[in-house]
Amino acid sequence: MMNRVILVGRLTKDPELRYTPSGVPCATFTLAVNRTFTNQQGEREADFINCVVWRKAGENAANYLKKGSLAGVDGRISTRNYEGQDGKRVYVTEVVAESVQFLEPRNQSSNQQQRQNNPGQTRVDEDPFKDGQPIDINDEDLPF
Repeated sequence: MMNRVILVGRLTKDPELRYTPSGVPCATFTLAVNRTFTNQQGEREADFINCVVWRKAGENAANYLKKGSLAGVDGRISTRNYEGQDGKRVYVTEVVAESVQFLEPRNQSSNQQQRQNNPGQTRVDEDPFKDGQPIDINDEDLPF
């Protein structure tokens, strides 16, 4: 038997972190995953998949992911049911994540905004030598 799910999508809202009565952390979030095909109007649709992640991985997801974050989830599908407040049986299907991968830098949007505000600054991952001009570096600025 096999029950394995791998998803890549964006969070629809900030993760919700809760704790069990015994203190075990549990984070829940919904992942919007684009379908690979378009509908009859030519628009791309998405599936909204509920995810649950436990313990340290749940705390990390709650602390570092937010609405719109791109994330990868590796886990299994779980179904459960319970009796609702109105006495009716409620069925829930969700992905219980074994791991959650953060697929873009945490400060990506703030870095882009910062570059617009400070266009003279060079990011660490940009090549300062790409234009072929010499760079004025003071010996006191060198770490060696």
